[in-house]
Amino acid sequence: MADAATSPDPDLVSALRALSNPVRLQLLLWLREPERHFPMDQAIADPAEVGVCVSHIQAKAGLAQSTVSAYLAELQRAGLVRATRVGKWTHYRRDEERIAGLLSQLGRTL
Repeated sequence: MADAATSPDPDLVSALRALSNPVRLQLLLWLREPERHFPMDQAIADPAEVGVCVSHIQAKAGLAQSTVSAYLAELQRAGLVRATRVGKWTHYRRDEERIAGLLSQLGRTL
């Protein structure tokens, strides 16, 4: 096992693990341009500021709500998205600052 000085950062490993699933990666790509990928006329909050409702993400993905929620929870644990509650609905948006930091760290690591 590598020593602590040369071990990859656990946050970076977590992010790469989250992105290794093609569906999770697709969700993150859709959230990059929510106005292009999700119905704006049905949004109850500003998708750019608050995020996209799980029900809209689920409808686009064509997967069970529980599956989509699990995928988004993994992206959230990795710090790639942020969740915001609006009433009884949960909205997700990308954490652009965190993503930029992870990309920079990946560049320094590799």
